Amino acid sequence: MAGEIPSAQPPPAKPGPAHHLGLWRWRRNPLRRPSDRLQAWVTLALALAVLTTAPTAMFAAGDSAHRHYRSTAEDEARTRTQHPATLTQDAPRHPEPGSAEAKEARYPVPVRYVDPYGDTRTGRADVEPGLPAGRTVLVWTDAEGKLTQPPLSTDQIRNHAMGWALLAFLAVPLTGLAAHAAAGRLINRHNLAQWDAAWARTAPHWNTHL
Repeated sequence: MAGEIPSAQPPPAKPGPAHHLGLWRWRRNPLRRPSDRLQAWVTLALALAVLTTAPTAMFAAGDSAHRHYRSTAEDEARTRTQHPATLTQDAPRHPEPGSAEAKEARYPVPVRYVDPYGDTRTGRADVEPGLPAGRTVLVWTDAEGKLTQPPLSTDQIRNHAMGWALLAFLAVPLTGLAAHAAAGRLINRHNLAQWDAAWARTAPHWNTHL
């Protein structure tokens, strides 16, 4: 009957997890385009590449970093030496003497020392809190007699290597996500171009007159 109000229809179903993950592109349906199937294959290929490449990249980066820092530590151990130095000022006191934090804290304090060549020098060395002026401490010097840090320890080598391994592991999925986004933009651009071409062919045949 003309003018009859159609019965209410249920609202369309909300997209499920399969839709958001792109799994619908694998289903056969008349509306699926070749580009949809291409995007599904790109997603699968990138996922497999990330799963297989991430552990390899992590191991390679960690092993390379470990060898690099171990070589650096060996070179530092050959070229750096310890010498006694005298504090020329009192070291600051820690706000919580005797605490675990105070045991780990170090403050830069002016010191006077004799380098490996017999010359008296001054500089700043990190010392324990609360040490008085005139106290003797051991400092590290490089091949030129300048104050420097001690050679890398085993824990530092391991921590540096683990850090690079973690960065390499995270870089792989991030690269995969970036590649997936770039591929999606290219495919969408191709789809838009096809739609524009199809509309250009169809629009002239439309008749707006009743």
